[in-house]
Amino acid sequence: MGLGLGGVNFTGRIPESFSYLTSLQILDMSFSNLTGPFPKPIWNLTSIKFLDLGGNNLNGQIECLSCNQSWTQLEYLDFSSNSLTGLIPSCIFSLPSLTNLDLSNNNFTGKIQDFKSKTLEIVVLKHNQLQGPIPKSLLNLQSLEYLLLSQNNLSGQIDSTICNLKTVKVLDLGSNNLEGSIPQCLGEMSELWVLDLSNNSLSGTINTTFRIGSQLNTIKLDRNKLQGKVPPSLINCTDLELLDLGNNELIDTFPKWLGALPSLKVLILRTNKLQGPVKDSRNEKLFAQLRVIDLSSNGFSGNLPLNLFENFEAMKLIDEKNGTPRYVGDRNIYYECSLMITTKGLYLEFVRVLTTNIVINLSRNKFEGHIPSIIGNFFGLRTLNLSNNGLEGVIPTSLQHLSVLESLDLSFNKIDGEIPQQLASLTSLEVLNLSNNHLVGCIPKGNQFATFENSSYQGNDGLRGFPLSKSCGVDDEVPHGTTLVELDQGEEGDSPMISWQAVLMGYGCGLIIGLSVIYIMLSTQNPAWFSRMVEELEHKIISRMKKHKKRY
Repeated sequence: MGLGLGGVNFTGRIPESFSYLTSLQILDMSFSNLTGPFPKPIWNLTSIKFLDLGGNNLNGQIECLSCNQSWTQLEYLDFSSNSLTGLIPSCIFSLPSLTNLDLSNNNFTGKIQDFKSKTLEIVVLKHNQLQGPIPKSLLNLQSLEYLLLSQNNLSGQIDSTICNLKTVKVLDLGSNNLEGSIPQCLGEMSELWVLDLSNNSLSGTINTTFRIGSQLNTIKLDRNKLQGKVPPSLINCTDLELLDLGNNELIDTFPKWLGALPSLKVLILRTNKLQGPVKDSRNEKLFAQLRVIDLSSNGFSGNLPLNLFENFEAMKLIDEKNGTPRYVGDRNIYYECSLMITTKGLYLEFVRVLTTNIVINLSRNKFEGHIPSIIGNFFGLRTLNLSNNGLEGVIPTSLQHLSVLESLDLSFNKIDGEIPQQLASLTSLEVLNLSNNHLVGCIPKGNQFATFENSSYQGNDGLRGFPLSKSCGVDDEVPHGTTLVELDQGEEGDSPMISWQAVLMGYGCGLIIGLSVIYIMLSTQNPAWFSRMVEELEHKIISRMKKHKKRY
């Protein structure tokens, strides 16, 4: 007997009558807007095998009523994405038949206890406030395929017994307080797709030897204290799409050999101690699928790698096809491949990485020379950051072809010349930073350039035009010398804006002429002549006013 009510809007609590459904085996009330404390009638479902209350508004602690006696047949348990607090009831760890447990996205505290079930395949406890070490019993489950414990307060070292998880596909221990070294045997796990140990306090060298034939799709070791070199055995991970080693203490040169990985889409080496030139490579197959490259905050030097740029074939495409968006590592069930990217002047976390989010960040290094015009061929580029280097020369006009570019940062370099007027065609540009260079001339007008503030241009004393206080010439100001004659001659194309100075000048001249005419009239005693003149003048004025009204 089953009851599938997932997605049905109850807006309330589970009724007490559920206590009598003792023969119920399947209950799905996920995303049903259930509220209040954990429903006690659930404990009486003695025959239940599948129980899903995820995605509701349940709150408070779970009051345990001997679930290990009433839920002996339970295989699937999902209380994820609620507001449950307190300790995870010990009886849940004792369920003998449990295969799938998801308590993620709550506020559970305390330690993870030893599991009684030996048949567990999926354990998802991420995004809680769990503490203490990872229990060794959990690392000995022979059938475990998904273990996600990230975004908690777990501490201690990663025990080498973790390599007993022969069938694990996703191992996510990121964003905890784990310390010590990375077990060398992790690279030998033949079924592993995702290895995420990011944002911990792991130290030592990455001495993991990744096996030939590895199925690893995602490796995230960023935001630790790892030292040494980029492990050469990564070349064996031929399915690798995302490699993030950023924010560590690695000392090495640019590992151009990573470009031989045929599926690599994201390479993050940000904030390490890497140095030397990023050597050019004439192998057209290197980094052909790369969408995101972040080498920022290192010690790389020399010219920007022209031949390396020539290999970025995927960046030359704008993949905006209709249909379902494609993500990096999208085959990974239960795991969302997040990534920290500096874009639009902010350090942002992307919970999922779109294949269309194309980024080049080479900022905060020691690069010299000119900006290669070939960058204008990366039609899919959305973020370009070359700031805080020693780049010289001019801004290449080829950047006008980056039609989907959203963020451009060339600040703190030695770039000179004018800002190309062609850049005004970049209608997707949201953030521009050209500050602290040697730019001169007029700031381009139109489209997005009307939205940028002074901070985009500060530190360039030779720049003029909006929004700076320095004028860029007649076009930036209200015309001063307009006369009535000029207005008469320009009826077919003049602006409706009329200078008040010209009006005042005309008024003054008219007053003098009028007084002179009155004097002549009185002297000649010829009011008829004066009357005709007034009528002709009145006719001209009325005609001009009608024409002006019709035009504007």
